[in-house]
Amino acid sequence: MRIVTIRILIAEDQPLVRRGAAHLLSLEPDMDVVGQASNGVEAVEMARALQPDVVLMDLHMPVKGGVAATREITQSQPATQILVLTTLDDDETVFEAVRAGAQAYLLKDADEDELLETVRALKRGESRLTPQIARKVLDQFRRLTTAPPAPGQAAARAATRESLNDKEERILQLICEGMSNRQIAQAMFLAEGTIKNYVSRIMEKLHANTRTELAALVRPMRK
Repeated sequence: MRIVTIRILIAEDQPLVRRGAAHLLSLEPDMDVVGQASNGVEAVEMARALQPDVVLMDLHMPVKGGVAATREITQSQPATQILVLTTLDDDETVFEAVRAGAQAYLLKDADEDELLETVRALKRGESRLTPQIARKVLDQFRRLTTAPPAPGQAAARAATRESLNDKEERILQLICEGMSNRQIAQAMFLAEGTIKNYVSRIMEKLHANTRTELAALVRPMRK
């Protein structure tokens, strides 16, 4: 049976942590560490050159921070998934990382199995947040979505929503139900790569950076 290799870039400014993560991941038969970046600028440049499937991104890095690097990578390379691996868990930092496009957020005290499973989940098109991080994100989105919309904002969102075709609308509904790209592909009898393209197009039309943000934007429109 052919093993699908997950190409990984590690962005971490501490050499010991970076090399330790690279060693751990390289021991897995389905993972290949294709590069190591020591700052945010290197992370963006190496992601562009190497086209990894997953980037392990620390947030507190020199030259360019992890949030800014995440935003640049996800905007230019929507197929590359960002896994934030950091010690930072304050509400603002968590929210900004997810807003920037991170699909997973783990603290550095996570165990090895959790890290490995999260990398594999991202490759499958899933998002992963630890319970405490997910709670912070949901609380922040809840505060935003319950606030009164700015003048014309609701109308603008509704008009943008109308630009979705029937297939995109169906995929959006399944995203909001928590289904991964693979599950959506099976439900709609389409290739997983086709679903990824649809999801990217939907995010662009609705001006969302993550699946979580998509769900948060859409729910208020359904009321």
